[in-house]
Amino acid sequence: MLSCFDFAREMNFWAIAVRMVLAVVCGGLIGIEREYKRRPAGFRTHILICLGAAITTLTSQFLYLKLNLYTDVARLGAQVVAGIGFIGAGTIIVTNRQRVKGLTTAAGLWTSAIIGLVCGAGYVECAIFATLMVLVAELLLVKIEYRFARKLTDVNLYVEYYKAETIENIVRVIREKRIKMSGLEISRVTDEDGRHRYSAVATVQINKRKLDDELVKILTGLENVLAVEEL
Repeated sequence: MLSCFDFAREMNFWAIAVRMVLAVVCGGLIGIEREYKRRPAGFRTHILICLGAAITTLTSQFLYLKLNLYTDVARLGAQVVAGIGFIGAGTIIVTNRQRVKGLTTAAGLWTSAIIGLVCGAGYVECAIFATLMVLVAELLLVKIEYRFARKLTDVNLYVEYYKAETIENIVRVIREKRIKMSGLEISRVTDEDGRHRYSAVATVQINKRKLDDELVKILTGLENVLAVEEL
C-alpha cells in the first residue's frame, strides 16, 4: 500500500471525512456515465449506494476499535453486498422482443457498493484504481463490444409444427448454420380433431446483410413443419 494515503486509514474526523468524500467522488464518477445514457439508476443513486457502503464499513470499524465490541467487522459489509442485489434487480427489464436490459446498470450498482466498502476501509488506492477500471469498461471497452456486435441483430423466428420431437431437428439445423440461439419458447395447442400442434419462437442472432432465406427454406422443408416466419 502507498504510504502517502496512510493518513486516511486513521480513525479520526479528518480521515473519516476523506473516506466519505472519496466514496461520493467514486460513486459519482460511475453514476454520471449511467446518467448520461439515461439509465434508471444514475448519478445520485450511485453516490448514495457508494456512500452508504462506506458508512457501513466505518460503523463496523468504530464498533470494533472504539467501543471494543469484538464482532466480525466484515458482517455488515457482507449484508451490503447481498442487499444491493434487490436494488439492482429493479433496474433489469425484459423487453417485448425478449431482450434483457439493465444488467450493466445493475452490475455498476453492485460494483459501486463494493468500492464504497473499500473507501470506508481506508483502502484509498484500491478505490481509485477500481473506479478507473470501471470507467474504462463503461466508456472504452463498450466501443470494442459494439464494433464486434453491431453487425448482429436478434430475430425471432416463429415455427409451427406437428410432433414434439420435431423441435430437435429445428435446433439442429440452427446450430449447423452456426447461428447463436439465445432463447426458445414452445407452446402447444390442440386442434378440433384432437391432434396436438406445437409452435416455437426461437430468438436467433444473425447478420442482417446475409440472406437468411436459406435458413427459412431449410426449416420449412423439415418433416412435420407447417410454417416458418420472422416475427
